[in-house]
Amino acid sequence: MATSTVSKPPRTRTGKAGSTVFLKVLMAVTGFIFVLFVIAHMYGNLYKLFAGHLAFNEYSEHLRTIGEPMLPRHGFLTIMEIILGVSVVLHAYSAAALWKRAKAARPQRYVMRKSIAQSISSRWMRWGGLFLLLFVIWHLLQFTIVKFNVGSGGNTAAITHDPYELVVHSFNVWWVTLIYVLAMIALGMHLRHGIWSASQTLGFTPTPRARVIANGVAIVVALIVAVGFVIPPLAIAFGGIK
Repeated sequence: MATSTVSKPPRTRTGKAGSTVFLKVLMAVTGFIFVLFVIAHMYGNLYKLFAGHLAFNEYSEHLRTIGEPMLPRHGFLTIMEIILGVSVVLHAYSAAALWKRAKAARPQRYVMRKSIAQSISSRWMRWGGLFLLLFVIWHLLQFTIVKFNVGSGGNTAAITHDPYELVVHSFNVWWVTLIYVLAMIALGMHLRHGIWSASQTLGFTPTPRARVIANGVAIVVALIVAVGFVIPPLAIAFGGIK
């Protein structure tokens, strides 16, 4: 039997910028930016790593020269990094604010257990998002900011400026591959639930048929991205890419 207590409703902002609807839309839009980025990033890694050392390094260099001469070297990437960085902050802020409001609206936990019908991806959305944030920081440090090569023989902190060698050496280390695979599982779950929620927030599911389509798209995109990201490190770990 469920028990509850009567408490004062939480104080919330009434302005548009502080409304729950605004925060949900903000999460949906920033999430959509992430989806476009991870699809492009996944495709580039998957296609060019299997194309070989030279092809992958040429691809890596090309990313730094997009827009030249109208933009300076690394100009396009800098713009994208700013957009993605701002999106991360806004996405995390919206998620934290919505979670805080939901918790404040029900300060006393019910004795009755939550419905077992609640999806795993929904249940783990918050902690999966935190894990992904920590992974992104690690990923940027390893492959972009510091470029430390954990698989370079006995020197586990060597620095390399060869993108292909950095990737291949890194995924020859079992625990790096394991972290990456777990992160991609978390990403797939996050994308599945996030795309479905965003489609509802943005009004793309007004009918039962539209909801079925949105759910199918969420599942397909999540699987494609997660599997596409996991294939290269596993291929490296098992000797398919050297």
